[in-house]
Amino acid sequence: MIRRPPRSTLFPYTTLFRSMAYNASDQFFEQSTDTNGNFGNSVSGQTNSFFLPNVYSKQVLNFFRKSSVAEAITNTDYAGEISGYGDTVRIIKEPVITVYQYERGADVTQTKLTAQEVSLVVDTANAFKFIVDDIETNMSHVNFRDVATSSAAYALRDAFDEGVIATMIAGVSAASPNHILGSDSATDLAAGTFDGTGNLDIGFASGEHDPIDVLSHMARLLDEANVPEEGRWFLANPEFYEVLVQSSSKLLSVDYNAGQGSIRNGLVSSGKLRGFDMYKTNNIAATTNAAGQCLAGHMSSTATAQTITSTEVIRDPDSFGDIVRGLHVYGAKVLRPDALVSAFYGID
Repeated sequence: MIRRPPRSTLFPYTTLFRSMAYNASDQFFEQSTDTNGNFGNSVSGQTNSFFLPNVYSKQVLNFFRKSSVAEAITNTDYAGEISGYGDTVRIIKEPVITVYQYERGADVTQTKLTAQEVSLVVDTANAFKFIVDDIETNMSHVNFRDVATSSAAYALRDAFDEGVIATMIAGVSAASPNHILGSDSATDLAAGTFDGTGNLDIGFASGEHDPIDVLSHMARLLDEANVPEEGRWFLANPEFYEVLVQSSSKLLSVDYNAGQGSIRNGLVSSGKLRGFDMYKTNNIAATTNAAGQCLAGHMSSTATAQTITSTEVIRDPDSFGDIVRGLHVYGAKVLRPDALVSAFYGID
């Protein structure tokens, strides 16, 4: 009689097969945790439904973006002379020649030329880095690499804009005559004067400064410093412009270009106002006691130099995806402090 071997001997792996479970992902391909992952489970409003075979718009809802004004109000002539972080551009200043009275038969007094220089140092570096998973690339209806790269480029530009404006405000001359109007330390709006002792209370009631008069005084200070009229600009936040265009203002609405262009480059006026090209920005740093601060000047007042030193795409060694990263470096230097005027203002 032939004896058959036990069932467990004929099928030694049966029990193993039955005990194994397949490695299943959920329908959204969500990671189990948010650590080092895109589109995390816990993100508010994040459903990851772009992986499902439904019909979704291919148009991405972009964030509203602040206008960038730094390149429009600064001297960018030296941008082509830098190549990386830490570079220094040495800018030679024009020598000052002294004129002497000449008398017949007398020797002419000479002026010895001096080579004064100003150094523009590329001392700020900003970077971005994100990972695009292969699943996101292959299954999503949106090109996340292009969308994220566009967002990163805007973030770098916005950081550059904010940094340059801060450098310019810090570089305004406080020497005689003082080009800093008002003071951030004052709390009494009514004390505002043009001598740097208080906030300028802007408005149209008795005891308040018409914002147009603030621009006029800024223009006068630049005139007295022999700053050319061509190339002058004025920069303020939306709150200042709200007061500027009120019905009590001397400013006619025809001076404004109905919003054309300001979202793109901050330019809010098709013409000049008190000799200034008018720019609007949200990148002026917040004040302590004053409602805000505005800035006026000439394009030659500040030099900026910037460059994207590298952008690259590499494979992520820890996952199946591509790392996209970039590095942006820039420097800003106030060359002519007397070609800038700032004003702290209050609004009742």
